[in-house]
Amino acid sequence: MDTEAVRSFVRAAELGQLGQAADELGVTQQAVSKRIAALEREVGVRLFARTARGVEPTLDGQAFLPHARSIVAGADRAVASVRPGSRALRIDVLGFRSAQAVLLRAYWRTRPPGTDLDVVTLRAADPRVAAAAVRAGEVDAAFRTVTDPAALPPDVRMAHAFSSPLQLLVGPRHPLAGARAVTPERLRPHRIWVPGIAAGSEWSEFYDQLADAFGLRVDAAGPHFGDEALLDTLADSADVATLVGARDRYVWPAAHGLRRIPVVDPVLAYPISLLLPRTAPHPELRGLLDHFAGVDPLPDDVWLPSWPTVTPRRPGRGGAG
Repeated sequence: MDTEAVRSFVRAAELGQLGQAADELGVTQQAVSKRIAALEREVGVRLFARTARGVEPTLDGQAFLPHARSIVAGADRAVASVRPGSRALRIDVLGFRSAQAVLLRAYWRTRPPGTDLDVVTLRAADPRVAAAAVRAGEVDAAFRTVTDPAALPPDVRMAHAFSSPLQLLVGPRHPLAGARAVTPERLRPHRIWVPGIAAGSEWSEFYDQLADAFGLRVDAAGPHFGDEALLDTLADSADVATLVGARDRYVWPAAHGLRRIPVVDPVLAYPISLLLPRTAPHPELRGLLDHFAGVDPLPDDVWLPSWPTVTPRRPGRGGAG
């Protein structure tokens, strides 16, 4: 059923004049007449009777009118639900305990009451899958980095969001457990276990570059049973350590006695990007990127991977690129 024909019928019934309905709808009176005639053919009854003053609904038209109003209202709500700025921002994060989710929640808490935000996880290790989801409109943005610019769809762009400094996470029996800070050089003799490194993922390339840059032993041997299992292993081990983001949220039993130790000289940082459409992005994304511009900047002595599409933000340099 043509919703514009139904809309024309409703306004003509309410105003009693085809000409007034046409003026309000921004079309000619002839167009309104044709729409209503087509609608009458579709429903199989006459909806209007001509009068000296204009038109008025027939008995069938009166019966049809409240349903027609519902059709028009439903169509208007459907359009409004996808109009930019009218629907919730739908954004993909790697995990609900990640720095991405932590800072996203901090941003949401700055927004006016009633601001909608739909946080999802695509469960895709390959960032090209996330880029395809942005391109298809399945999500408005995704926290992913496509490290090969040639693999980024032409209608999807990548903006630097923030960089997350890394910390060493160890159990109480680990040789470095008492350190207030460690350097990458001190990490060389120790096994750094990062289970769940997926081939082709951005973090796989990150850890490859990190290991090569500092001669570290980073491995993902064995199955990944989740964060809780990883924390249990660290608590029981005297030789296994892992790296976590400084803003990532991890919760463990007090008896585990785990230590989070900053890595310095240089600080190791993981750059986090946001994939979003090149044209007509959700209007909330501008405010989100502006919020990330206020995240604590990195120190001068920092190591970042060699991804050419990511520009680290320094003190005094706002914005996102």
